[in-house]
Amino acid sequence: MTITAAVDGSALHNPGPAGWCWYIDDDCWAAGGWKEGTNNRGELTALAELLRATAHLADEHLHVLCDSQYVINSVTKWMPGWKRKGWKKRDGKPVLNVDILQDIDALLVGRKIDMEWVKGHSGHDMNEAADQRARAAATAYQKGTKVPHGPGFGSGASQVAPTAAASAAASRSAESSQQSLFDFDSPAVDSRTETLRTAAEQALTTLRRAARRAEQGSDRALRTLLADAVTNVSVEQVAGELSSASEELTVIGATAVALLRGEGWTALATWSLEPELKLVGWHLSR
Repeated sequence: MTITAAVDGSALHNPGPAGWCWYIDDDCWAAGGWKEGTNNRGELTALAELLRATAHLADEHLHVLCDSQYVINSVTKWMPGWKRKGWKKRDGKPVLNVDILQDIDALLVGRKIDMEWVKGHSGHDMNEAADQRARAAATAYQKGTKVPHGPGFGSGASQVAPTAAASAAASRSAESSQQSLFDFDSPAVDSRTETLRTAAEQALTTLRRAARRAEQGSDRALRTLLADAVTNVSVEQVAGELSSASEELTVIGATAVALLRGEGWTALATWSLEPELKLVGWHLSR
């Protein structure tokens, strides 16, 4: 079976209030954004969140409709070379949007995906639907109104056969450094054990993404958290290693505990998964 989805991003003034959206049908889509971002970050984030939302269907083929040649070329042509060069371009300069690209690279492991370019603003129904929702998210951030996040990967999707964990996988998308670091929607209550496990994995993924931003000096929230928790370990070292640290994730009832190990340090993070996903404990030491 093939999942067909459109992804799109939108930025007002570029950079400015920005939004992203992946769209399968009117009952199955998700959107989000930032107070300030670029169109390219919106486009890439839409793809990353689509991959995350469909991770439980990794055996299914994913056909992605996209109007951004930058995104398509980044994923299908340029990423292998960037990785070999330590995420540097041919001229030696750092790759832009590397945090999202590394996220996509990890999410692509084990996936069957192809990308099709479609011309934007040309009447393609799915592309137009994604574009409208991405722009609506950007506009909401501009006006300070409620962001239309969408239903996520819910049971109403007509083009796929979703599992019980699907809605949780999309609704808790990790948005941006402007959003609170651990600000999630509450996990769904269907198939509780599976859903809670999905929530815990999402929390850990968000922590790793924030670490990549902190390493680049752009996530004050995580740097403050690290500074409060660190004992005899460099904040810079931990921020640089946290995204790739080895892990042990355990879910006991409605509590998740992640044990992460880096070079000479160990971190313990504890989340409460119900009634909402929330970081409740954090400690890091040698």
